[in-house]
Amino acid sequence: MNTSIPHTIEGHVAVITMSNPPANTWTRVSLDALAELIQAFNVDKNIYSLVITGEGDKFFSAGADLKLFADGDKQTAADMSTAFGRAFEVLSQFRGLSIAAINGFAMGGGLEVALACDLRIAESQAQMALPEAAVGLLPCAGGTQNLAWLVGEGWAKRMILCGERVTAQQALDIGLVEAVAERGQGLVKAMEWAEKSQRQSPTSIAACKRLIQNARKQPMFAGMGYERDEFINLFDTNDQKEGVQAFLEKRKPQWTNS
Repeated sequence: MNTSIPHTIEGHVAVITMSNPPANTWTRVSLDALAELIQAFNVDKNIYSLVITGEGDKFFSAGADLKLFADGDKQTAADMSTAFGRAFEVLSQFRGLSIAAINGFAMGGGLEVALACDLRIAESQAQMALPEAAVGLLPCAGGTQNLAWLVGEGWAKRMILCGERVTAQQALDIGLVEAVAERGQGLVKAMEWAEKSQRQSPTSIAACKRLIQNARKQPMFAGMGYERDEFINLFDTNDQKEGVQAFLEKRKPQWTNS
């Protein structure tokens, strides 16, 4: 498992900490490391969920360091956009629950990594923006797509085309985040959510997540069929058998993610 990006394993929860002071910016190395790390988590049956946060209490992440693009080199732009896209797509396809604990400024690629997660918790002091157009660029790691899906075209255009920055409370009001926590409590709340999800079968969560995300690209009638298929496929899992037996025997299920 890649150890070049800080992470810990707490029970069944993987905790990733973006750490590149002063603003926890992403580099090609850290983006590749993130993709490799998530892929490793996907094959580790003991990991059910993950939480990602930033080091310190000022920045979640400011995205890419603009100095990378100062010389206008298109190959650098191509390499970085590919790395950003790959890393955050791998994150979005993590089989378990993913939660962003936004503990400060989340700007550009810093917001896009949060958008790639299933759920987002913003600390009260956090601010979020996609300001790329102000420097002649655009969000290239899912920002234009994921933001519009979450908050609708109107707010996506206000943030991307008008460059509006939103506070934690505004983000909650428009559906960009699912909860606001007090300063310093974002990670605590994210861990509570991750632990709460452990009551659910991890194989069921993976199937449900595939179905929910499928709604972005398939019409509902197709999703209905996939839903029935996924339901039937769960009967090939040990967790399905354990879940039903535990319920009938009035005990807590012992999941094996298999």
